[in-house]
Amino acid sequence: METNTVLAVTLFGLCGFGFASGAEHKPTPASPDQPNLLLCTKGLAGCNVSILTPDEIKQVGEASSKRNLSYCMDGSTLCDPTRLKTAEVTSVKAARYRRDLEKCLAGSATCDLTLLDPKDATSVRNAAALRNFDKCLAGSPTCDPLTLTPGQSKAVESALARSNLERCMGGSPTCDPRRLTPSEAAAVDKAAKRRNVDRCLDGFSTCDPLQLTELEAKSVRSAFQRRNVALCLQGLASCQPMELGEADLNAARSAFRTRNVESCKQGLPACDPSVLTGPEMASVTDAFQQRRNRLRSQESKR
Repeated sequence: METNTVLAVTLFGLCGFGFASGAEHKPTPASPDQPNLLLCTKGLAGCNVSILTPDEIKQVGEASSKRNLSYCMDGSTLCDPTRLKTAEVTSVKAARYRRDLEKCLAGSATCDLTLLDPKDATSVRNAAALRNFDKCLAGSPTCDPLTLTPGQSKAVESALARSNLERCMGGSPTCDPRRLTPSEAAAVDKAAKRRNVDRCLDGFSTCDPLQLTELEAKSVRSAFQRRNVALCLQGLASCQPMELGEADLNAARSAFRTRNVESCKQGLPACDPSVLTGPEMASVTDAFQQRRNRLRSQESKR
């Protein structure tokens, strides 16, 4: 117990000596060969204050004060305001005010309006009103129409009407036809019919033939026939041969015979030998013979 008391008195004396001599000597910065002093000045674990010299104790105290001031300036929870000097308290309060003002101007939920002076509070309210106006212009569900000025309400109504017209012209399901003027409704109807004609011409299942005029129906019929002829010439399953005229049907049959001969020459499953003519069968036989000869030649070279 007596030993601990002596050690405490000795440390207190060293600290007192350090503070007293600080006015006469400028602290020497820690060097890389002083690992303990570096740990202490940086506030890191492993610092052993019992082996510090009075000058080192002063350096550690100054470093600790600077860290605390930095914490307070940044609004950190590590800040200890009781350690601040009078001048530092003023700087910290100014920094906190600036941070709070920035949060309030940005609409942060952590804004504290009670800290602001009347001039800045007015600026914050104006910024909030402008953000709400922008939300209303964009059709955001968080818009508060009750806080809009008469001029803003008129601008928002015009913007929403334009957005609705654009959606209606594009065939959007969110279009509200009740908000259209007679001229806008006529333009939207014309655009919808134009889209239907395009779908019908392209053969889409969403085509509504009942909306087509007589001239449009003829164009759609012609487009269908052209597509059907192309499908039949390629031998595709979607071909509708009953829709072909005599000339197109003959052309489709000729195209089939040509494809069939090639299939038979290559030995494909699609070959139908029963429809081959004599010359066609001869060409198929010749193709098989040439293939056998090539195989034999390759085997003889091995």
